[in-house]
Amino acid sequence: MGLGINAEFVRHDDLPFSAAVEHAARLGYRYLEPCLLNGRDLLAEAEYYHFRSMDEDPLEVREQLAAAGLRPSAVSAHAPLMRPDVSVDYIRRAIRYASDLGAPVVNTDEGLRPDWMGEPMAWEMMRYSLTMIERTAARYGICVGIEPHGVYTTKVEGLLRILDLVPSPWIRVNFDTGNSFLAGSDPVADLRQVADRVVHVHAKDIAFEMAAEKRGHVTGTPVGCACGDGAVDWTAVCAVLRQAGYRGVLSVECGTIPQAERSIAHLRGVLAAGA
Repeated sequence: MGLGINAEFVRHDDLPFSAAVEHAARLGYRYLEPCLLNGRDLLAEAEYYHFRSMDEDPLEVREQLAAAGLRPSAVSAHAPLMRPDVSVDYIRRAIRYASDLGAPVVNTDEGLRPDWMGEPMAWEMMRYSLTMIERTAARYGICVGIEPHGVYTTKVEGLLRILDLVPSPWIRVNFDTGNSFLAGSDPVADLRQVADRVVHVHAKDIAFEMAAEKRGHVTGTPVGCACGDGAVDWTAVCAVLRQAGYRGVLSVECGTIPQAERSIAHLRGVLAAGA
C-alpha cells in the first residue's frame, strides 16, 4: 500500500496547492490527492487555499507533481449524486481531468438530499447520475470512488445499494474510515464487507473529543486528526485491506501540517509491522 495525502491538510494555514505539493514531498508522501472545482474562485486564485480549477491545464499540475516526486492517487470531486443537474457534468469533467492528470480515481459521494425530494426519487436520481457518469468513466478507464459521507453511504447497506444501482467495474468505493466511525458504524466491520470493491482509501482518524461529542449525530467531517492520535484502529484497517489484496493508496485526510507528519510516521509503522 502506498501513502498519500489529500491537499486539505494545508487549508487551515491558508496555503495554496503549491504548498501542499512542497510539504507532502518534504514529509515523505509519494501521492497527493488534489481537490477540484469548476470555474474560478477568488481565494484559490489569490493562493489562499488549495483547490485547483478544472479550467486550468491538468498537464501543468501533472508536471508540478512529478517535479516533486509525487503522483496523484485520485482527485477529490465531490458532487451530489442526488442532484444530476449538478453532479453529472461536474464528475464527467473531473473524469476527463483525472485522465490527463494521470489519476486513476475520481472520488465523490451522494451529497445532501433536498427537502423537496422523497427517497424514491433520490434513488432514481442517483441511478440516473451514475448511469451517465459510468459511461464516461468506462470510456476513459477511470474509476469513480463512492465515499461514505452521507445518510446513505455511511451505512454499509446503503453504500452497497448505491454500488449496485449501476453494476460496473468502474463504480467502486473510496472508503473513508473517519466518516464511517463518526456516523456510528464500525469502520473495520464495514470495510470487511466492501474491501473487494475498494479502489482508494481516505485515511481519516477521529479525535476522541470529537467522537464523544459528535459520533452518531453526523455523517462525516472534512478532515480528521493525525492518524494514530484518534479512535480508528489502523492495525485492523490495514489488515483487512491487506487480506483483500488492496494495493492502492492510503490518502491521509487531516487538518494541519504537523498532523500530516505524525500521520505518515504512524502509518509507516503500522505497514512495517505487517498489518
